[in-house]
Amino acid sequence: MHYTTRFRRYPEYKESGVEWIGEVPRNWEVKRLKYVADLNMGQSPPSEEYNGDQVGTPFLQGNAEFGSHHPTPKIYCPTAKKHANLGDILLSVRAPVGAINVADQAYGIGRGLCAIRSRTNQLERHYAKYLLEVVRTKLHVVATGSTYDAVTVDDVSNVTCVVPPFSEQTQIANFLDRKTEQIDELIRIKERRIELLQEQRTALINQAVTKGLDPNVEMKPSGVEWIGQIPAHWKVLRTKHVGSSNPSKNNTKTACLKDELVVFLPMERVHTDGTIDQELRRPYSQLKNGYTYFEEGDILIAKVTPCFENGKIIHIKNLATSIGFGSTEFIVIRPDLQKVFPPFLHYIFYNAPLRSIGKHFMTSAIGLKRVPTEFVESFRIPIPTYQEQTQIADFLNHKTEQIDELITAAQRKIELLKEYRQSLISEAVTGKIDVRNEV
Repeated sequence: MHYTTRFRRYPEYKESGVEWIGEVPRNWEVKRLKYVADLNMGQSPPSEEYNGDQVGTPFLQGNAEFGSHHPTPKIYCPTAKKHANLGDILLSVRAPVGAINVADQAYGIGRGLCAIRSRTNQLERHYAKYLLEVVRTKLHVVATGSTYDAVTVDDVSNVTCVVPPFSEQTQIANFLDRKTEQIDELIRIKERRIELLQEQRTALINQAVTKGLDPNVEMKPSGVEWIGQIPAHWKVLRTKHVGSSNPSKNNTKTACLKDELVVFLPMERVHTDGTIDQELRRPYSQLKNGYTYFEEGDILIAKVTPCFENGKIIHIKNLATSIGFGSTEFIVIRPDLQKVFPPFLHYIFYNAPLRSIGKHFMTSAIGLKRVPTEFVESFRIPIPTYQEQTQIADFLNHKTEQIDELITAAQRKIELLKEYRQSLISEAVTGKIDVRNEV
């Protein structure tokens, strides 16, 4: 799809000889990257030579330290053998291949990066960054075809580049600097809008589940800091008093199952908004050991960081099979239907305080931290009357759906702006539009 039809085309074109590039302006050249830039592949010293005390050169192992434009180093190394200079383009050559930043100072670089330095009078460095944003997509093809997601120095060296006359490169870069900054500002505005809507959503849930819907009701202290005051007729109970945790999979529903297909829910299928991608199916015999068991109406809480802190907390509804199994990184809470309305309890758990408080109780023997089941069982929550629980849940379903629709609309606009940005860059650096007089 072309978003750039309002711009002129060049007066004359020629075939580039490269299928994905197509025609280029008649006075432009097509060259391999190695003929217009110098490449320096990173090399990683032994890990014991790194430090966090700012001794030596700031060191980048890969793209983990990349920012929106420039990296932020976390470690230093006095013995780095490969370096990037101020202004060099930093290209990630390991997963994800193709991420780009610009060096804002001298850096030591590890084997996850390649420093690309434009040759004088061959490739203008601002233009080079935009060019690489387009041609890097060809590296993805190479990386996908290898045994692991990485590319070699030869892969990068032989990337095909479109090279206008040097003066035109400067004009194109200046045009793209101005236009992309305008687009990026629109994206920032949309992202801030989403942040405000998410904050509004969190505040709405917290207010409803701790104060109810009647602004004139008599209040009393709850005795719990995160809850504050609650309506005088509400109770405060621990989770274990309104539901059971990790119920047994040995029951009448599973007794007769052998190879019947049941729902399987890995962690990556769960989103932080509580929604689920398409459910998987696997034979019961493959899942009965080593997976977490759940049923319709249960609430699943991801216990491992960062999934717990990010809000991977779901209420199982419309389960396609009588039972299901999921990642062992889930805690299952089965609500006592005589005491609590499951959608209301889901809002309690999804509410930010459970996660913000819970992160301080996370433990780890080795590696990732996990919130203990005992923390969730002992977490103190406000409990209205059952009728109020249903009213609050219905109210929040309606209000959060409205907010979520606004968030989705803003996210779609961001996607369209990003598509337009990429299209504009691609068409400018491949000569499909003439922007020389647009600066």
